[in-house]
Amino acid sequence: MNIETERLLLRPIIESDADDIYEYSKNKNVGINAGWEAHKSIEETREVMKTVFLNQESVFGIVLKETGKLFGTIGLITDPKRKNEKVRMIGYAIGEDYWGKGYMTEAVTALLRFGFEELNLDLISAYCYSYNEGSKNVLKKCGFRYEGRLYLAERRYDDEVLDCECYAIEMK
Repeated sequence: MNIETERLLLRPIIESDADDIYEYSKNKNVGINAGWEAHKSIEETREVMKTVFLNQESVFGIVLKETGKLFGTIGLITDPKRKNEKVRMIGYAIGEDYWGKGYMTEAVTALLRFGFEELNLDLISAYCYSYNEGSKNVLKKCGFRYEGRLYLAERRYDDEVLDCECYAIEMK
């Protein structure tokens, strides 16, 4: 299934997307905001794709319609912090060259609509590190409400233990 917005196409990720995903995943500024280490090789990207992106019902590549370039990923996955089948957690990442242009706000808005209208979810959650102002801004623009902070919630790949900011949006 594809989801279209004014500037974007959200579509299932396929194996031939590996080069585009590696291109932004090797940037140390991208992964650190989501808790993963920059990819060291295209082979690493292909392995991650197998477990995280390929054949996932609600995980999409973010493609700029104007160029056809895949520059990020977004998805709705099971929220490990909530035991409720009508809740999903949103996660996303985009290449640094695409930050600050409103693309992620556009993609999140489209995925919220999909989650509530197509998947009939009751709530969509989101978590980000306290220092990730860009992600917090996207969530606030999209109508998420701040639920609080989980202190010392996650050990990142570099062994730093970080707090997570918790957000949620309910079906309207």
